[in-house]
Amino acid sequence: MHTLNIENLKVTHKDGKEIVHGVSLAVKSGELHIVMGPNGSGKTTFLNALLGHPSYAISSGTIVIDGEDITNIPTEKKAEKGLFLSMQYPPEVAGVTVLSFLHRAYRLIKKEEIAVLDFYRTLEEKLKKINIDPALLKRFVNVGFSGGEKKQSEVVQLIALAPRFAFLDEIDSGVDVDALGKVFAGIEMLRKDGTAFVIVTHHGAILERVKPDFVHVMKDGQIVRSGGAELAHEVLAKGFKE
Repeated sequence: MHTLNIENLKVTHKDGKEIVHGVSLAVKSGELHIVMGPNGSGKTTFLNALLGHPSYAISSGTIVIDGEDITNIPTEKKAEKGLFLSMQYPPEVAGVTVLSFLHRAYRLIKKEEIAVLDFYRTLEEKLKKINIDPALLKRFVNVGFSGGEKKQSEVVQLIALAPRFAFLDEIDSGVDVDALGKVFAGIEMLRKDGTAFVIVTHHGAILERVKPDFVHVMKDGQIVRSGGAELAHEVLAKGFKE
């Protein structure tokens, strides 16, 4: 069992404006947390700051995994500790296949040597279980991908790297029903193996796919309410209110 404790995190944009005003969150292995909130409430900033996005600075607070403070270590070291971020708008990387990218990332993060063919075969087997076409591995990272393919590619990365804690920003946005099923099949596969998820969303459809352990409402840079799945249903019915 792994634990992630985020305590009173405050995040400032590079222009000096504080956007996140003291967010605390406790996450354990296998849990699924949903973070909801109106546009501009600081949700994406919060996730980006956790992994060390250069546009944001953690001005106070701590990020602790299994008792170890990792607040100020470099992004690549946070990845080695088991943190993963799926961005809302992932970049394209021309000339680099998904397989090549993930094989190198796996070796660097896991500190394990594995032949590329063995890596491919293991990953291919897992992808077939959730109906994601392994041909995706041979394409350049996000180049020419549809919205659904980009989200599936993020799930491929998750499955390949098997992080302890995954932060997903709008993983259900702009995705058709078929692709959405594959995305959440991958999430459930990883949850069973212990990966914990924090998912930022605006859409109620996510509740048809997963049952969250916790739901948090973020507003004006703070978490103003927390509860179970019933809170998400209330928010969808009544809007974002404290």
